[in-house]
Amino acid sequence: MTRPTDKDIDTDAYFICATPRTGSSLLLGLLDSTGVAGHPQAYFRSPDEAAWAERWGVAHTPQHALDYGDFVRAALAAGRTGNGVFGAKLMWGTHAELTSRLADLHPDLAGDEVGLLEREFGRRLRFVHLRRDDTLAQAVSWLRAEQTGVWFVGGRGEIGGARSASAAGRPSYDRDAVTRILRTVEEHDAGWRRWFESHGVEPYRVRYEDLSADPEAVTLRVLDHLGLTLPAGRRITPSHQRQADRLNEEWAARYRLPPPPL
Repeated sequence: MTRPTDKDIDTDAYFICATPRTGSSLLLGLLDSTGVAGHPQAYFRSPDEAAWAERWGVAHTPQHALDYGDFVRAALAAGRTGNGVFGAKLMWGTHAELTSRLADLHPDLAGDEVGLLEREFGRRLRFVHLRRDDTLAQAVSWLRAEQTGVWFVGGRGEIGGARSASAAGRPSYDRDAVTRILRTVEEHDAGWRRWFESHGVEPYRVRYEDLSADPEAVTLRVLDHLGLTLPAGRRITPSHQRQADRLNEEWAARYRLPPPPL
């Protein structure tokens, strides 16, 4: 496996660890725009596996069966910048799918999730944990994305999540659904905390609120954590459009009101 040759670079690969609607697509696009932090995408989400395989020319059957080693090598080739740095996004749950598949390739490391990731992606592996303080706003955004099928607008060639406005479903307030998603957010955030603690991983932590307020500053801090420097003359540019609007605010305000009597 090819590794970076620049001795000043101390990162082989990194994962953005997140839950939906925390600005992960925004951060991936910003990091991609630097030209030195890989081309991070959600490469390992199983529902999108066949589409990525088709894009990369990885052989697979109509039942989506493929050689996972070939798939990971193709992801590495697509996700690296010229300095050898690879980036990708992992949502809670996706990490378990990925390490389970890697354990089939490296049975000697079965049960050692970090060891499996380091074997495949390099020992200089870093983690960035992206979360949102305002979990109600997160849940409202998540519900709208579920209902409309539009998870991002813009981007740099992502697979899955984007739909045209004409194909979008109609958003409708649903208090019970917001409550359900709030519980899911809490479970996923807690899951990531437990995973980091149990594996002795200290991630670089990013708040959505900071990312939204100053995307460039947060991106520069992530680069610094990765041991990378923005090339002279290079600009950090977003590739995703903001989706939250007054309707999100109205739904959140409505949820904060006491529930109607039964």
